[in-house]
Amino acid sequence: MAALAFIEKQTLRPDELGPADADAARAAGVSDEALTDAATVCALFNMIVRLADSLGWDVPPWEALMQRAPAMLEGGYQMGAIQKR
Repeated sequence: MAALAFIEKQTLRPDELGPADADAARAAGVSDEALTDAATVCALFNMIVRLADSLGWDVPPWEALMQRAPAMLEGGYQMGAIQKR
């Protein structure tokens, strides 16, 4: 819950995020590595969503996502893995 509180503020009120927030997460038992991982994933998703909104990227239809799912599970996000399917 403490890591979620940290990344919620990172997402919704980044100008308010500071060392005290990291200290609160640590005090609740969140390791520096876990907090860094959570913050990194959060930042990447925030960036992707903001770019998608700004540039008008479309989300593929569910059926298209499901067709690509086996390749994604097998090879990750490597373009070669997706193109082979």
